[in-house]
Amino acid sequence: MQDYHDILAEVLIDEKTLQARVKELADEINRDYAGQQILLICILRGALPFMVDLMRHLSVLNAIDCMAISSYGSGARETTGNVRMNLDLQTNIQGKHVILVEDIVDSGHTVAHVLELLRTRKPKTLKVCALLDKESRREVVVPIDYRGFSIPNKFVFGYGLDLDEFYRNLPFVGVVDLDRYVSNEK
Repeated sequence: MQDYHDILAEVLIDEKTLQARVKELADEINRDYAGQQILLICILRGALPFMVDLMRHLSVLNAIDCMAISSYGSGARETTGNVRMNLDLQTNIQGKHVILVEDIVDSGHTVAHVLELLRTRKPKTLKVCALLDKESRREVVVPIDYRGFSIPNKFVFGYGLDLDEFYRNLPFVGVVDLDRYVSNEK
């Protein structure tokens, strides 16, 4: 695997800007749910760093659960359009205030699929908190109640977003230099 410096075209969102926006999102959630309990549902694996940082700033009582959903193949740059669940919730969400925490909304298919599934479980409220939003790629209309950043249609990695399952630990969101990137699958 290449050193990330060799494939980084640019830092799209630096660490300081990311952390400031995560705190702002938490402040919005704290205002909206003051005096109530919420359940954060993390879409694994990409949203994990974002959710952990987000919940550190929450003052409202919160619990967490996780789902593993996939619509990308290993090393894929495009969604396959085939959404499948690899891990379901362990929590009954009926009657609860639920916030779905996602790393990036691209075509919208994955989030739409998860929302449809979760609505059948009758939460009291169901909202979406997405760190990144690629609005230009949207194929399905999905509500994003808490949006971190709208980004251009660039191949990004870092802060939970992987590149061949690596680089999730980077504290920033970077753009991949596709001319210098060599996939592990080659």
